[in-house]
Amino acid sequence: MIGKYSRELTVAVALVLLFVALAVCAPNFFDGQPLLSRFTAQMPALVAAIGITLVIITRQIDISIGAQFSMCAVVAGVVAGAGMPLPVAMLAAVGTGVVMGAFNGLLVAGLGLPSIVVTLATMVTWNELLRLWQQGRLMPLPSGVQWFGMSQAGGQGIVICCSLVLLVFFAWAMRNLALGRYVYATGTDAEAARLAGINPRWMTFGVFTLSGALAGIAAVLNMVQSPQVQPSAGEGLELKVIAAAVVGGVAITGGRGNLIGVLLGLMLLVNVNPALTHFHQPPYWERAIQGLVILLAVVFDGLRRSKK
Repeated sequence: MIGKYSRELTVAVALVLLFVALAVCAPNFFDGQPLLSRFTAQMPALVAAIGITLVIITRQIDISIGAQFSMCAVVAGVVAGAGMPLPVAMLAAVGTGVVMGAFNGLLVAGLGLPSIVVTLATMVTWNELLRLWQQGRLMPLPSGVQWFGMSQAGGQGIVICCSLVLLVFFAWAMRNLALGRYVYATGTDAEAARLAGINPRWMTFGVFTLSGALAGIAAVLNMVQSPQVQPSAGEGLELKVIAAAVVGGVAITGGRGNLIGVLLGLMLLVNVNPALTHFHQPPYWERAIQGLVILLAVVFDGLRRSKK
């Protein structure tokens, strides 16, 4: 059992050691409200990481997730700014994500095109459309949108609860539902899955579509944390969530990984920058450290496969 979850345990130990070092050297890192705000700010990335994890497990990749996130946020902002109720804006964001995810899935599963090429093309397309549409302008939101019209503490509670409920649900579904097992089977060996009665193309299409829907939910959870929408809100998100998945034990070759590991990987990566600040170190070390962590994770995977 320990061997099966060795990566997750390693990341958990690294995270605990980081927190212990911070507790000793920089105890103000754990001040209540700043810590809660930092945690809340990462919840949209966690939701997006759930979708990208499903895609990677099926042996695909989606580097357009950040562009989808930005587009969904802008659509939700436009709808909310037009005076529509917040639930309508939320549905618009999720619907936009579903359409974009389904488009990726159609090209990858339906036409058999390489997912990295397809999602690179759609990433550029969505980003350019956003640039032409909004030209980088910030979009003010109605007063009732931020924190769902509640106090900051209440809104933060909703964002965190929604994100963790989604995480727990998908972690449970991947382990206990037939569809979850089909996702793993598709990523492990698509031909064997087909012979077992699973349709790998439908599974691939489904995870891309679901990832788009989760990008829409993530965009809403991010939008409510600010009084305005930034068209570039999803910039760099693809690197963050893919890195969190890989560091958390999701095999880039598909067929293996779990969402608890992804949560641990995300928490480890996103706490590098605040830790550097509290240790009074230059912030430009952040990317170097994150890159080293990702490289070690990939090397760990390579060594693990070579022993089989």
